[in-house]
Amino acid sequence: MSIEQVVILALLQGITEFLPISSSGHLILLPILTGWRDQGLITDVMVHMGSFVAVLAYFWRDVLDLLRGALDIVRRIKSDNARKALYIILATIPAVIFGLFVKVTGIIDAVRGAEIVAWNAIIFGILMYVADRWGPKIHRMEDISLRTAMLIGVAQAVAIIPGTSRSGITMTAGRALGMTRPEAARFSFLLGMPAIGAAGVLVLSEAVAEGQTISSDAWLAALLTFFAALAAIAFLMALVKRVSFLPFVIYRLVLGVALLWLVYSGVLA
Repeated sequence: MSIEQVVILALLQGITEFLPISSSGHLILLPILTGWRDQGLITDVMVHMGSFVAVLAYFWRDVLDLLRGALDIVRRIKSDNARKALYIILATIPAVIFGLFVKVTGIIDAVRGAEIVAWNAIIFGILMYVADRWGPKIHRMEDISLRTAMLIGVAQAVAIIPGTSRSGITMTAGRALGMTRPEAARFSFLLGMPAIGAAGVLVLSEAVAEGQTISSDAWLAALLTFFAALAAIAFLMALVKRVSFLPFVIYRLVLGVALLWLVYSGVLA
């Protein structure tokens, strides 16, 4: 890859992974719109891992609490940290099951197109507006039930389909179930850590076992993604304390309509 492609790829992933506008959708669109050679699965995974480390760095206090909670679970000690850790673990299961299903069946290859991205951007953008506009704002992350956590986990599983946005659909579900915007965003980020981290390790280990190597371009893209993602997280957490999700809804609708026009006019396949 050229240095320009590495930089743009890293910025795109870092910014869009945590803003509710679909990082996977943008990564799919990048080679389509620019004519660049597809960056490949390993590079995609490496930039996602850069995002993963950014979440660890930004939410390090929450991460430590979850680790303490995991230890409490092992030691069979009841605590708030143990409850939070258990909820994150259980809510991750739907994404793991669905992820394995699409991997085994090969369905994911059938939904990596611009038209799918466009319709998902529009549909889930509308759902985000509805949930944010009329959803109650009564719960903090510490107060949610197991049922709420699992429903958000099911929503995260759907985000495997490009254009949905993992952060977008989990924040949408959180708002629909009564969480405040900042708490819905916080839970979304923490919930994404196990799925992103595990998927990244799995794909990279399989690639290395098959004799593939991680290029210097992929390492550079991951590093740049880390800094871009860290800035995006800080921006989003500050923004949701002051405004609604409407700016992201508008962006998704504009993106979706523009893509559909390109697809149906024959510009994009």
